[in-house]
Parts: sequence; structure tokens; C-alpha cells
Amino acid sequence: MLFALSSVSLTFKYLNVDAFSDVDSPDMDHASNFSHGSTEGGVVGPLSGPLTVWTKPIWEVPPLGTKMPPSESFQLTKELVKHRVKDNIIIVTFGNHAFMDFILNWVKHLTDLGLSNLLVGAMDTKLLEALYWKGVPVFDMKSNMDAGDVGWGSIKFHKMGREKVTLIDQMLPFGFELLMCDTDMVWLKNPLPYFARFPGADVLTSTDQVIPTVIDDRLENWQQVSGAYNIGIFHWRPTDSAKKLAKKWKDMLLADDKIWDQNGFNELVQKQLGPSVDEESGLVYAFDGNLKLGLLPASIFCSGHTFFVQAMYQQLRLEAYAVHTTFQYGGTEGKRHRLREAMVFYDEPEYYDSPGGFLSFKPSIPKSLLLDGEHNVESHFSLINYQMKQIRTALAIASLLNRTLVMPPLWCRLDRLWFPHPGVLPGTMTRQPFVCPLDHVFEVNVMLRAQPEEEFGPGIDIREYSFLDNPLLPKEVKESWLDVQLCQEGSQGCQLSNETSEQGVLKFPKHSSEETLKTVFSSFKNVKVIQFSSMQDAFGGFTDKVREAKFRNRVKRYVGVWCCVDNHVPGHIYFDMYWDEKPGWKAAPPQTPEDDHPPW
Repeated sequence: MLFALSSVSLTFKYLNVDAFSDVDSPDMDHASNFSHGSTEGGVVGPLSGPLTVWTKPIWEVPPLGTKMPPSESFQLTKELVKHRVKDNIIIVTFGNHAFMDFILNWVKHLTDLGLSNLLVGAMDTKLLEALYWKGVPVFDMKSNMDAGDVGWGSIKFHKMGREKVTLIDQMLPFGFELLMCDTDMVWLKNPLPYFARFPGADVLTSTDQVIPTVIDDRLENWQQVSGAYNIGIFHWRPTDSAKKLAKKWKDMLLADDKIWDQNGFNELVQKQLGPSVDEESGLVYAFDGNLKLGLLPASIFCSGHTFFVQAMYQQLRLEAYAVHTTFQYGGTEGKRHRLREAMVFYDEPEYYDSPGGFLSFKPSIPKSLLLDGEHNVESHFSLINYQMKQIRTALAIASLLNRTLVMPPLWCRLDRLWFPHPGVLPGTMTRQPFVCPLDHVFEVNVMLRAQPEEEFGPGIDIREYSFLDNPLLPKEVKESWLDVQLCQEGSQGCQLSNETSEQGVLKFPKHSSEETLKTVFSSFKNVKVIQFSSMQDAFGGFTDKVREAKFRNRVKRYVGVWCCVDNHVPGHIYFDMYWDEKPGWKAAPPQTPEDDHPPW
């Protein structure tokens, strides 16, 4: 089974991610409000042994009226882990309450794959209590971390990394194999049989490799890997060599709080690299010359680049085991949006039924903008700007109608990275053009951030381009639909009306005013989805100039930068939502330090 970017063959059910922080059980029905696609009876069955709070089925919530067990019950011990272990393997992630929905998504994908030998480490009390009442096996990491978001590179981010290393060092002496995962990754296929193919490996780690070194499901060719070893997905066996590495790594980080945990791992592991362990396995001697290391193939243990940009697994006709939301540009919101685009993120039911309904449109792109000429900065920006103008119109109409905008698929001719490159990285499998993640152009975190209305006007909610294809979309949304066909005013059948054709199509004049849009579509406020045939010339402009000013103030901040040309410093180029209002606008990096700012 191939996991396409636009659709993933998984059975999706609703997931409620409300968190409870009460010590006693919340005064509501504890029955789980979602089912599990690949497990019988809706919950993953208990592991062997007597049924306890730690061995009961995942998602089976505590009985109504019961109290939270004492805090010492959640202490990480060998006995606690032993309750969840199966075939001597435990799968672990950890985080704080800000990542509650990512953690539930991580657990849900594993239980859908029939895997129950998992534990979640809670870095704050709010998450610990919330997961307990959700029926998720959880332990207390005693991190005393607050429940807020952790920005990449922040002090909290580095603290979280050190907690991971300490956790590995603490758990390996228990004697179980450890599959340690970041919460911003998703399992798409049971990886345990794959790891079992390499019984001699002390450590198997994912990487940031973007150029394939193998074209099947073998381990990467370690001699050809140039990308960093990524510690978001790695499997440890409780061998002496692995324990020695974990302790050395922990001691290194605790001695110097300026070292990034991943850099420290790479430095230690690559201190001695080679020779190969044998001719067949793909393992290599590393670290102290005794540790046997394997590099998981990035084509199927995917990074954010090999999955969302290259779709490497798809091109090689392989099945992806996992995707990790690296190589992205929108913070936590960007990670969540990418997983939503790929339809591998479980949202709450209300996400799929916005009170004001949805607005979508069919993007219209000339073939010449997509395919003609060279793929270069000029052609890339011409393509993006053409789409951006349509999206700007759609945002305006969505704002006026108080609807949530379903973003269109975004086509790019060039990749986006953090450093100079020739458009796409040589040796990668990036196709040109390609449907690129929204965060390659738009600041997803800014689009979804609450802004004061007095300065930015009403908020405009968005959904991912695959939203209307998601199996989770309720039937009542799918069946409440209005197609809008733009027409030239004065042409046959094109008059101002709220009457639809026999086929249920509404003809609507181009260049319509703010008042016309509000008047006509007020008759369809109960229709869940309104889809325009195009956004070209769909809107004649705001009449309310105060509202327009606020709208412009909002949406001009929605776009970011493209990075980067290799013949100029700085090499980034700012996107401009209102590029078409500036005669002679051209895609170019800032020429002076004074020019180096967004276009507002």
C-alpha cells in the first residue's frame, strides 16, 4: 500500500483531545468518543498479566468517580515499564501539555497499527493528568516544565532535549529495547519487524539525508550519508555499547548547556566511524569502535523533506514507515498543518464542521506558468504570485462571508531551504514543479494566530488543501454543497440572483461588490461548502475602507520568504501579498541592510 501525499489509506475516526486537569475523575461520561480503525472492539487489548492501571487496554478510561492515583504511582521504574513491554520492546515519546494533540495523534496511530507496548513521559502535571483520564499509559518525568509551547532553539527546547537523553540513560539499564520518538512524528506502518531484521544493531537512527543512497528498504549506505543523524526516531538495544553511549551523551550535555542534543549525539557517534560490521547488514562500527550503528533509510523513515517535498517513498514504490515533521518553516502550527495536509492528523470533530461553513475554489493556473521555460527564481515567483493573488481574493471573500477558507494546493517550481541552493538540491528526487507545503510560502503560524480585531479585522480561519477529501469529513458537510460559476455580467444567464440552476449551480457575476457578495450569499448561510469555479476577478473590492485597511494589515503578514539565491548575501527574497500594486516589482534579495524587512 502506497501512502500518497494527497490521501493516506488509513481508517480515520474522530478523536477528542480535550484535556482534563482535575485530580478526581471529571464529572462526565468517560466513554471513549472515538474508535480505532485496526483494533477490535475500539481499544487495544491489555498486555499479559493481571489487569491494573498500567496493564489495562489503551483508551480505556478510568471508571467515573475514581480518584487520580498518588503521584508516586507514576514514577518511572523498571516494574512500571515491564507492564507495557511486549517482545522486550517499549515505544516511548514525551512532551508537555502544549503537545497534547500531537501525543494523542502519536498514540492513536500506534494503536491503529495494533501496537500497545508504549508509554508517554509527561513533563508537566497537566499533561500527566490529562493522559491518565484519556486512558493513555503515562509516567511522570518530574521535569517541572510549564505547559506552554516550546519554540525550536529556545531554552525550553534545549531542556526538553536534555530530558530525552536522561530518559534514555535511565531506561536502558531496565534491559528492554527502546524505540524513542519525538511527538511531532507519526507511525504509518509497524516498524518493529523492520528493526528485528538487524539484531546485531546497538542503535538504529533516522537521518536528515535528502539524497537517497539506496533505492530499496535496506539501511542507508553509511559511507554516502552526508546529512546529520536525526534523533527524532531511533531504536536502542540495551547493550553495553549503547548504555556507554547514552551515559557519555548525557554527561556531555549536562556539562555544557550550549550543546544541542542532536549535535552532541552526532559528535559522539561519528568520533569513530567505520569500518562496516559486515558486507550484508549495512551496519557500521561507530562511537568507540564497538558500537554497531545502522542508519534508517530516509525514503521510508521520512523527514519533512523526503516525505512532503520529494515524496521519495512514493517515487521509489516503497511503503513509508514514519514521517517526522522536520524541514518546515511554520513552528508547531506548521508541523500540525503538514500532517493535516497529508491527512495523518486526528482532529476534534468540530474541526470538520465550522459554524460559518467553508469556502473553497478551483485554482486556475496557466500551463505556461507551471511548465514553460526554466525553473528559476523568476519563474518560481511568477507562479507563486499568480496563485497568491487568487488566494488573497479568496481570503477577502471568506472574511466577508464569515467562512473558513480551504486553501488550494500550492504549486512551486523551486524548493525552499535555509541556505543558498540552485533551486532544488542536486541528487534529490524533488520533481519540478511540485505541490509544496503551505509553509514554503505562507506563514502558517501567523495565519492561525489570534490577532486583535481593532487592528487586523475579523480572523480568517483556514483548512488544508486536502480537507474536503478527508474521510473524517462528516456526511452532512459533504452533502451540503453549492457550486458557484463565475460569469461575465450581461452575458446570457448572468444576472444578480440567488436562484440556482437545475444542477444546483449558482451563476455569479465577476467583479461583484462587497454588498453583492453579502446579499446573495446570505441566502446560503446554511450551506456548509461553497465552492467557486475560480477566484479570478471574483471580487470587485471593499466598499468599507476601514475594513479593507484592517484586512490588508492582516493578510500582508501572511507570506514569508523564499530562501535562498547563491550569488548574493543576504540571499532570501520576500514574498509580497500586494506585489501587483507595485509597478516594476521583481523578485530580488534585499540590496541593502535597510531593505532587509518584510514589505510593510
